[in-house]
Amino acid sequence: MRPQILFPLFADVSRLSGIGPKLGGILKRFLGPSILDLLWHLPNGVIDRRHSPKIAEAGDRSICTLTVLVEKHKPSRLRQQPYRVICSDATGELELVFFHARSEYLVGLLPEGETRVISGKVEYFHGKKQISHPDHIVKEDDAESIRRVEPTYPLTAGLTSKPLNKAIGGALGLIPELEEWQDISWLRKNDWPSWRQSLMRVHNPQSEKDNDPQCPARARLAYDEFLADQLALALVRKSQRSIPGRAFHGDGALIDRASAGLPFSLTNSQNQAIKEIFTDMEAPHKMMRLLQGDVGSGKTIVAFLAMLKALESGAQAAFMVPTEVLARQHMKTIEPLAGAIGIRVALLTGRDKGKARDEILAGLKNSKIKILIGTHALFQEDVVFDDLGLSVIDEQHRFGVHQRLLLGAKGKTPVDMLVMTATPIPRSLMMSCYSDLDSSRLTEKPAGRKPIETRVLPVERLDHIISRLRVAMNSGSRVFWVCPLVDESEALDLAAATDRQKMLDSYFPEKTALLHGQMKPKEKDLAMKKFAEGQVHLMVSTTVIEVGVDVPEATIMVIEHAERFGLAQLHQLRGRVGRGEKTSSCLLLYASPLSQTARSRLEILRNTDDGFVIAEEDLRLRGAGEILGTKQSGLPQYRVAQLMEHRDLLESARDDCKLIMEKDPQLKSKRGEALRALLYLFEKDAVIQTLQSG
Repeated sequence: MRPQILFPLFADVSRLSGIGPKLGGILKRFLGPSILDLLWHLPNGVIDRRHSPKIAEAGDRSICTLTVLVEKHKPSRLRQQPYRVICSDATGELELVFFHARSEYLVGLLPEGETRVISGKVEYFHGKKQISHPDHIVKEDDAESIRRVEPTYPLTAGLTSKPLNKAIGGALGLIPELEEWQDISWLRKNDWPSWRQSLMRVHNPQSEKDNDPQCPARARLAYDEFLADQLALALVRKSQRSIPGRAFHGDGALIDRASAGLPFSLTNSQNQAIKEIFTDMEAPHKMMRLLQGDVGSGKTIVAFLAMLKALESGAQAAFMVPTEVLARQHMKTIEPLAGAIGIRVALLTGRDKGKARDEILAGLKNSKIKILIGTHALFQEDVVFDDLGLSVIDEQHRFGVHQRLLLGAKGKTPVDMLVMTATPIPRSLMMSCYSDLDSSRLTEKPAGRKPIETRVLPVERLDHIISRLRVAMNSGSRVFWVCPLVDESEALDLAAATDRQKMLDSYFPEKTALLHGQMKPKEKDLAMKKFAEGQVHLMVSTTVIEVGVDVPEATIMVIEHAERFGLAQLHQLRGRVGRGEKTSSCLLLYASPLSQTARSRLEILRNTDDGFVIAEEDLRLRGAGEILGTKQSGLPQYRVAQLMEHRDLLESARDDCKLIMEKDPQLKSKRGEALRALLYLFEKDAVIQTLQSG
């Protein structure tokens, strides 16, 4: 049960004074149902209302708090005209302007002949000073209540500052004093206030500095959030590790035969990753390992050898990927290697129907099919394995956690899990998102891979580029041309793949093909087949080719509107060339004028092919969510912490978490009890239940 002291914070937001059904509904949709959700909604700016000049001294477009005498009301004669109230002090006159006003309300708020304190933005209009819809109007006795630094908050449709500020003010009055969960020496070293003091300070800023992510109160709250997150991940990881798994001990025969048949030598990092994976698989607990490697670093072969490890113990393996194009690519790579050592591999996608599908399902049940490669079709209930031992998931950030669990549930015993990504994950993201997984990293490219020459060009040089492509294609080169959209969009002035293919086809008749996600599977297969076999030399595509497409003869990548893509995605696309013996190039086309920031981003890509360096830069420039692409990426939605601004705190929180788990894994000490409250504050209730169940 949640500690009683926290009950007021988890009460419904409508319990606060002044929150009716309409406002309560807006707040719940925007922020969440509880009073705590309000408290985690931090200011994004401040308005300083302490400036209290005379009317004559009030500057244009300045925020002023003025003490004025209400002289005269001038109601509007026409509906479109504003209601005006004339005010003055000893130095001049000021008009208050109201649109769509109710006379009775304004007469009561601003009685003629009385003094009021007004706060808002002063503007000049036809030589007169005015304030449109003042933010505050109070009696002189209440002047100090508005003559202060006022926080501003992100808003949504139907929600204005005044009721939100009032609601947050009410919520602040309910914050309890809680036992300190931070290490006291760490707290003193950073000169951080308590949790309650921190929340009070960020919601009552005294200057713009109090909105700085590094100010003590915000840094404290960010650290709290990181610590809660790391602790939750560590407890989940501990729970996962306690699940008895299956120890895979084979004789190594299949692996030796497959390794001997490889037409290349494995890199040092491939061998290291294989060693780490095999160690996990031989242990009597469930493997949860992430294999990350840059484009072309050889993850598929590592995964194949891991699957053979499971097969040597009599189990089966599943290889799940997000797209059919990628599934067929893996089938093309794995089937010949498996066939050479007598292992049957099958491919299952959403398009497989009827007798062909029935044969695959039967082969799985009787264990004649040892490795199944497929898309989301693998989740379906009628896909039943005889004995699934290992599940490999490629481009894992494209699948939700529940989907991974569905596949893992198809084994008789807990299934070992190897998840892979070709999107290099920066260290800070690894710590915040994937610390429940062990990690292996492939850092080398296979021998013979040549660097890709990358150039940045304006799209206005299209004629020059087409001339260059003609020469290259006449000498046998094949070209990818990537566009951001499928069809022309009125909202975005971007080249569409369909239109670009028509234009390029006029220059290179019958030598171009089109590939995009809205095409039927058979149309996609035909386009890829023609390109791979050299029937066409130029493939115009959307980002559907970002992963898994392997055509060694493709040596040129043209990316149109490169300034609109993320760096990590550009790097992925670039990795579709440079896979053969010939020197390859990548042309990044941009629409002029190019901003300095956009130019700097493209220069980063031009100057390095290290995917991890590029991913770090992408994280810095764009943020975590866009790097890994989808809402299913499993990225934490931080409420206070900012991954780039607070990355040092994340490392410290991770170290602190390790110490906590070593000393008090059940959180039973005095600090442990306080940490349980922290987990509740960041709504890690499920983790608390795990603790309580032992």
